[in-house]
Amino acid sequence: MKHFKETLYDAVCQEFRIDKMYFESKTEHQHLMIFHNAQLGRVMTLDGVVQTTEADEFVYHEMLAHVPIFAHGNAKRVLIVGGGDGGMIREVLKHPVEHVTQVEIDQAVVDMAIEYLPNHSDGAYEDPRLNLVIADGFDFVKQYADGDEARFDVIISDSTDPIGPGEVLFTDSFYAYAKRCLNPGGIMVTQNGVPFFQQDEIQTTYQRMGQQFEDMHFYCAPIPTYYGGFMTFAWGTDDLAARTRNVESLRAQFDELNLDTRYYNPEIHLAAFALPQYVKRSFKSEI
Repeated sequence: MKHFKETLYDAVCQEFRIDKMYFESKTEHQHLMIFHNAQLGRVMTLDGVVQTTEADEFVYHEMLAHVPIFAHGNAKRVLIVGGGDGGMIREVLKHPVEHVTQVEIDQAVVDMAIEYLPNHSDGAYEDPRLNLVIADGFDFVKQYADGDEARFDVIISDSTDPIGPGEVLFTDSFYAYAKRCLNPGGIMVTQNGVPFFQQDEIQTTYQRMGQQFEDMHFYCAPIPTYYGGFMTFAWGTDDLAARTRNVESLRAQFDELNLDTRYYNPEIHLAAFALPQYVKRSFKSEI
């Protein structure tokens, strides 16, 4: 029986039984694998690190998509950097947004996800509101920041960890260019790792992203696939009221849309911003 052993950390790892291999190949940018596991369903890995599984992807995608969009309250244009598996566009397009641009560096990830992880995108790649751009996310925001095209209300960085192709999406320059791609009052969120093992990501993101936004914070959600406890998401905006929308206004908007969610709700939305002390101490700020 074959097994997949994750290589994200040197000292600890998790292992997955491969019950059926669907796809394995070295793409132009990274090593991509999609296999079936009896407990987690279909699993996608990139360069030896688990990216998503059918069993728990809903927590990650719902929290990274719905929190900033509901907090904004009237998002019309959304930019997604990464997210080639399609789960993020599925959730974003549940909202009455007018336009979504997705920038994914690897066409093979999109193609293989559509074929082997069809429930992730659930047809979202056919939505006419979507503009899929196959390009480097850093290069895209850099060029867009200097252009005169319409800005975005929400930017979601659904990247890999800060190694390989995803490394540039955690830099000072990326956050600065992304900020210039936002409309006034816009919100940017990014995946930010598992703080129990990746406290350095919290620290560097706070320092770098915090230079760009008046309100820089983190929120979290438990995603079983990501070893080490809950995952943090970075949050940045100049709208100081966005993070503290009251539960009644969130509930009214949530009920009006009648969203089909499995994890996200208005109460979870607000609770997610409460952080453990060790996370707060890791970036030495009273929040």
